[in-house]
Amino acid sequence: MGLVYVIFFAVSFGASIIGAICGIGGGVIIKPVLDAFGVLSVSTIGFLSGCTVLVMSCYSVVRSKMSKSSAIDMAVGTPLAIGAAVGGVAGKSLYQWVESLFVDPNTAGAVQAITLGIITLGTLIYTVEKDKIKTYRIKNVAVCLIIGLVLGIMSSFLGIGGGPINLVVLYFFFSMTTKTAAQNSLYIILFSQATSFLQTVITGLPEFSWLLLAGMIAAGLLGGMCGRAINKKIDDKVVDKLFIALMVVIILINIYNVVKYLG
Repeated sequence: MGLVYVIFFAVSFGASIIGAICGIGGGVIIKPVLDAFGVLSVSTIGFLSGCTVLVMSCYSVVRSKMSKSSAIDMAVGTPLAIGAAVGGVAGKSLYQWVESLFVDPNTAGAVQAITLGIITLGTLIYTVEKDKIKTYRIKNVAVCLIIGLVLGIMSSFLGIGGGPINLVVLYFFFSMTTKTAAQNSLYIILFSQATSFLQTVITGLPEFSWLLLAGMIAAGLLGGMCGRAINKKIDDKVVDKLFIALMVVIILINIYNVVKYLG
């Protein structure tokens, strides 16, 4: 069991570094990678991943505000975040409903993996071609709330906290640069993960080890610190290349998970 803990901590640390650099939160890495090991239930890994992402995103947002280096567009980011918070509750309920449809909870995990794989593939294609795609600058609060709602539903249903979906939406609908999108994405993730966490606490926690949770949270915090420091030293093109490479890896892991769950 000790080796399992080391693996979980290492994955959380590495994912949080990349998550802080790219603005994807880290859950999109933690969830499918830990699912692939198959040592804990899908719901437990989703909860542990969500807590790790919540701490990392909270640190990144608060730290950037305190250092006055924040690039968060509050006029756009706040209604997106509020919409994502509401969507987070709806997405959690949606997953619980899907899970109840199957006798084997692994089947629900397969549904998650397939959906995440498709979304990640779409994100990869968009990122590669984004310089050729026309973007918009939406300011309407109601539209921002709706977009945030959809983001929250998808991220909570998939148990990833937000991830690459946020970035594509921020690129396309709000014409944000890579680093600006990363900070705004973490702000949205913070809201959606906070509400998702509260909902889990209210409706019932899955079985988990408190030591494992504490270790993953610590790894998420340290990863957020390292990722934020690295993000300052690299330019948008390097972040894009890292993001593209990450998407390819995530797609492959999700294919593996689908085969494993349905095998």
